Amino acid sequence: MLAAERQALILDDVQLRGAATVGELAVRFGVSEMTIRRDLDALVARGALDKVHGGATSRRSPSTDEPGFRTKQLRQQAEKEAIARAAARLVEPGSAVGLSAGTTTWTLARQLRAVPRLTVVTNSIRIADELHDDDRTGLDVVLTGGVRTPSDALVGPVAVSSLLQLHLDVVFLGVHGIDPHAGFTTPNLLEADTDRALVAAGRRLIVVADHTKWGTVGISTIAPLDGADVLVTDDGLPADARDAIADRVGELILAPSTIGPS
Repeated sequence: MLAAERQALILDDVQLRGAATVGELAVRFGVSEMTIRRDLDALVARGALDKVHGGATSRRSPSTDEPGFRTKQLRQQAEKEAIARAAARLVEPGSAVGLSAGTTTWTLARQLRAVPRLTVVTNSIRIADELHDDDRTGLDVVLTGGVRTPSDALVGPVAVSSLLQLHLDVVFLGVHGIDPHAGFTTPNLLEADTDRALVAAGRRLIVVADHTKWGTVGISTIAPLDGADVLVTDDGLPADARDAIADRVGELILAPSTIGPS
């Protein structure tokens, strides 16, 4: 495993549990405590964690913090693959599908290659590129215009205007955070406007997000929890979160990942 991949997993682990010791992390990742200390030093230098004696604690992200696509792509890879497989089963052949920008929806786009006769509308440069490489017939990809964000989303008035003219069978929404009060959120105000326009264009809303998004709040709400017809997440979601979400979303799907709950 590359140091960058291990550090991303360490960050996720500490953020999920709130804190971790050097010894615990060394055992989990099968490396020496010296290697873990170097990883923690690197994460502390980036401002991602707070170092304490014998380990590290999580640092709550600002509500406007938006990591780049590559950074997020390395996080929860097994969970995202499981979510994408489960979500793809919900798509009928011949559908018009909306995909918001994000690494989970990008992973889903790869699974949608197997579904025949789709029209995919997205504001994600990465998703459009991924599907453009597919040489089979019956797949049409529509990319909105707009201003590019750190996560490679196209946002702003141009993106919103193009989405307001469309009528989609289903929209898959990736989110920055899920909170019982704030709902589904994003750290980018312009992206929130664009995502709301995408949601409004769909007859059905399916949110795809891994368990680490629970309890995170971005600056702007895209939709309330009860605005989602389905939430597809992984089996690492804590029991209390499952209860809170199941009472509000139309349907909660827990996709079994190869890693399982942390």
